[in-house]
Amino acid sequence: RMLQWRAVLQWGRGGTIQSWNTPNPNIDPYDSLSPRSCGGALCGHTDSVWGVVYSSAHHRLLSCSADGTVRLWNAADTSPSLALGVPTSVDLVSSEPAHMVTSFTTGHIGLFNMETQQLVLKLDSAGPPGKLIHSMVAHLDSVTCLAVDPNGLYLMSGSHDCSIRLWNMESKTCIQEFTAHRKKFEESIHDVAFHPTKCYIGSAGADALAKVFV
Repeated sequence: RMLQWRAVLQWGRGGTIQSWNTPNPNIDPYDSLSPRSCGGALCGHTDSVWGVVYSSAHHRLLSCSADGTVRLWNAADTSPSLALGVPTSVDLVSSEPAHMVTSFTTGHIGLFNMETQQLVLKLDSAGPPGKLIHSMVAHLDSVTCLAVDPNGLYLMSGSHDCSIRLWNMESKTCIQEFTAHRKKFEESIHDVAFHPTKCYIGSAGADALAKVFV
């Protein structure tokens, strides 16, 4: 399909939208295809792309797919930068609600502003090694999970020793300990979490229970 920004789009079952730069009309149509004719690919859909429309006023592409999503693309950037690699996991930053953190196959970690969609910070695996500032024996068995409260004052740890412990980040001392789950197949607590706004904490265990504590 011909678009006003001098490109042809091709899409189909692969889930990729491919753009091609329209050639100069004075070029012999039987000449070999120049590598510059390929304008780039828009990768994001996981199933067949059914339709694409272009907004000349905003230079945006809108696509719909069998994967159940509608995606908005920047037509001026048909080759998204993969300098950080392919993302492997993503999480929200509890202490900074406007930010998300993503890990990549290259070993990089990126911190993004979700409102501006800009990379705020990049951590390189090949950079200077981190410095250990404190170490302690926290539990009698494997430590399986950690969580920091939204204010950054307390650290919560869970373990297969069936206990949850609350630590003061400044003094690095345990200020509370309690038994939360029973053991099952030599495992106990799998995850812990702080409520983002209220004085609640939650835990999930191998005993098939999820608990909330005040």
